[in-house]
Parts: sequence; structure tokens; C-alpha cells
Amino acid sequence: MSLKAWLGVDKIQKFGKIVKEIGGVKAVLRKRYLMDVTRVGTLVGSDKFGNRYYENNEYFVPRNRWVEFPDKVWLDYDATQVPPEWHSWLHHITDDAPSVKPPPTQDWVLEHKENTSIHADKKYVPYSTTRTKVQGWTPGQKPQFD
Repeated sequence: MSLKAWLGVDKIQKFGKIVKEIGGVKAVLRKRYLMDVTRVGTLVGSDKFGNRYYENNEYFVPRNRWVEFPDKVWLDYDATQVPPEWHSWLHHITDDAPSVKPPPTQDWVLEHKENTSIHADKKYVPYSTTRTKVQGWTPGQKPQFD
């Protein structure tokens, strides 16, 4: 074991390299806040939603591929925002990224859409034909009794 490794200087040098590659301390803190990890890798590609996909084979296999969501999403991201072709690459189902080898397209396959139930104006609300047992009270209205 070298003196550098024993004192931990190699870890500090690696962290300095990561900070430099990400773009400074402020960018590292922002990335750490959004993703809970501080890692760098090679940009493999991006999709039509603005997601960016990275790979770094220095990390162990389940953690060597990841997605970074666009700034417009901020902390409201979930798995439905990743298209199926990129999902299969992220989970090591395929070795080639869709940017390198696009999957075949069929006419009968629907276009991928994210789950919109988190948006109040876009979520599906079923229409009910029955009256509710309990009527909600709205301030300023007189209660109705049957």
C-alpha cells in the first residue's frame, strides 16, 4: 500500500477531478441535491424528453448507467419519464444504447407518454353516476338535507 493511498490523498485527488469535471463546487452541490450521488460519466445519449443518459464502467455493474432528468422536472421525476428503449439499456437488458443501435419500430406501438397523474389538470378522474353518501360542505353555502 502506497503512502498516498494510506493517507487518502488519492481519494482527495479523485474528488477534485470529479468537481472539475462537473463544473465547480456549486454544480456538485446542486447535482448532489437532485440525485443524492456525485458521479461523472460519459454521455451516451439523450431522448426527446430531454433526459440525458450516462455510463461509467468504473462503478459496479448495476450502478454504472444512470439518467439525469432535465431542469424543468426538478424533483418531480419518476420512472415513467424514461422511454422503454432507454429503460432496457439502463437495466442491462441490452448492451447497445438506443442512440447507437435504435430498436425496430412497429406501426401498432403507441408513443410513450409519462404518467400524468401527478399533475392536477391532466390526471384522469372517472365520472360517477351515483351520488355520494357524504356531501362535502363548502363555506358560504347553506347545507342541504334530504
